[in-house]
Amino acid sequence: MAKQTRQQRRARRAQQQTTGDSKMVARARARQAQVRPAAQAPKSQGGQRRTPGGGARRFVAESWGELKKVEWPNQSQVIQGTAVVLIACLIVGVYLYANDLIWKRVVQNVFLGQ
Repeated sequence: MAKQTRQQRRARRAQQQTTGDSKMVARARARQAQVRPAAQAPKSQGGQRRTPGGGARRFVAESWGELKKVEWPNQSQVIQGTAVVLIACLIVGVYLYANDLIWKRVVQNVFLGQ
């Protein structure tokens, strides 16, 4: 089925409005208002004033709540993770040292001609 043009969609909507499909249009607008709440008018603060520092206090409280949800590793998991990192650093260090020695000789012998 070919994609409708803008003009065809407008004509279809105009026809639906004239035939009394107002229930469907109202339902679609209500659904759209649920999906896009930003399009609605902002709600008033209700006369409540914000206290200075309230944002920082709320941030700390929410952060503390999130930290309570974290599943912290036990001692054996920390030791195992540390060992993996140290071994990986050792392997990468040896690899880079060996590459440095090889390329140092290549540069000295090939490029500098000594």
